[in-house]
Amino acid sequence: MKKLFVLICAFISFSVQSQESLEDLLNLYNKNNVPYISVQELAKSKTIVLDARERDEFEVSHLKEAIYVGYTNFKLETVEKLISNKDEQIVVYCTLGVRSEIIANRLKLAGYTNVRNLFGGIFEWKNNDFNVYNLNEKTTDSVHICSSMWSKWLKKGQKAYPKVQN
Repeated sequence: MKKLFVLICAFISFSVQSQESLEDLLNLYNKNNVPYISVQELAKSKTIVLDARERDEFEVSHLKEAIYVGYTNFKLETVEKLISNKDEQIVVYCTLGVRSEIIANRLKLAGYTNVRNLFGGIFEWKNNDFNVYNLNEKTTDSVHICSSMWSKWLKKGQKAYPKVQN
């Protein structure tokens, strides 16, 4: 699954260069089977927030009180133990909103009825001047990116590159 993630990241990174807008990018890769929520809407709401990125991305920074569920090693059973009420409002996010749609759709298929995908992910969150937090729950400007090609979508904050470039 880790190799699959690296291949997906490389493929999407190649395609990212030709996309004019974030909406174009998300329309290219997402099936739109999970409704979006904007960063502004999320900032005003009380909801459970799930982080569908890899552990090293989460450790660099994440949304306040986000619960790490991962992508490559995502386990539905873990979420079911944490969130037994399947009508609870849940927002899933990742870097831009591609991986989070996949995880959010898995939740929908498992019977969760109020699941949203954060449009633009953590990049859009940071681009709109909302805080992100490190493992010590202190604010940070760092945001992990998948590769240098993804970096064009992060307009604000410090770009934290992966240990191994794709």
